[in-house]
Amino acid sequence: MYQAKRGYKYMLSKEVTIGFVGTGVMGKSMAANLMDAGYSVIVYSRTKQKAQELLKNGAEWMDTIAKLASSSDIIITMVGYPSDLEDIYYGEYGILESAKPGTFTVDMTTSKPSLAKEIYKKAKEKNIYALDAPVSGGDIGAKSGKLAIMVGGDEEAFTNILPLFEIMGENIILQGSAGAGQYTKMANQITIASNMIGVCEAIMYAKKAGLDPERVLQSIATGAAASFSLSKLGPRMLEGDYEPGFYVKHFIKDMTIALESAEELGLVTPGLSLSLKLYKELAEKGGEDSGTQALIKLFE
Repeated sequence: MYQAKRGYKYMLSKEVTIGFVGTGVMGKSMAANLMDAGYSVIVYSRTKQKAQELLKNGAEWMDTIAKLASSSDIIITMVGYPSDLEDIYYGEYGILESAKPGTFTVDMTTSKPSLAKEIYKKAKEKNIYALDAPVSGGDIGAKSGKLAIMVGGDEEAFTNILPLFEIMGENIILQGSAGAGQYTKMANQITIASNMIGVCEAIMYAKKAGLDPERVLQSIATGAAASFSLSKLGPRMLEGDYEPGFYVKHFIKDMTIALESAEELGLVTPGLSLSLKLYKELAEKGGEDSGTQALIKLFE
């Protein structure tokens, strides 16, 4: 296992062209950080409007995945669902058919470990390097360049892409071979799933006990209960701010993948199952496009 050290850089020419697919809540900030670091970025997104801010700041728009892939030295994908990845990586006009031999592909979507392994295998057959590198940290981490990046794939490819990872994140670990990044992200999501329930229950308990929940958070957010969900999303819950740093619908997708993967491994995950049930209820009540902190609505 290789862990990157902050400030240690491998040489990567600023003359390389980075193709970035997916400019949503997190993708646009990640691409912006690469541009701010001096890299040339070309972009493609299903909705061009989402890329307007990047285009205004110098990114170049590509009309098709094929054009982006053939014009890039490094391709980063940050989309929504495994089905989206299959659409952009496979097929006659997909990344694997259009990219030049020697191109690096880095999928930073949270997806199925099995799909990451499959993409790696197909890429290798075409002399393309493939890494799965899902992230954690939400919109805040994406904007600040402090994402946790969990990587699966060959160490040589990881070493070459490390300078870009260090622009987008600060906790960067090569977890193992292809798929290892996605397995690690599933462990991350399993942890968050139960934690979010705990944060909601703690806030409601504080209110019922007649306490000031904001003061309670100040006390417990730095102790043994400390977590990103508690310190960053807890205050949003209190403010009634349900804007998405990470969509409910995408968290449901992640938890579904994690549950299926756990079942394949013969593991029982009751906390994950309960959280998935609650989030599906929230989505059915119209909350699928809210941020994950909107779970508090079910407890109020």
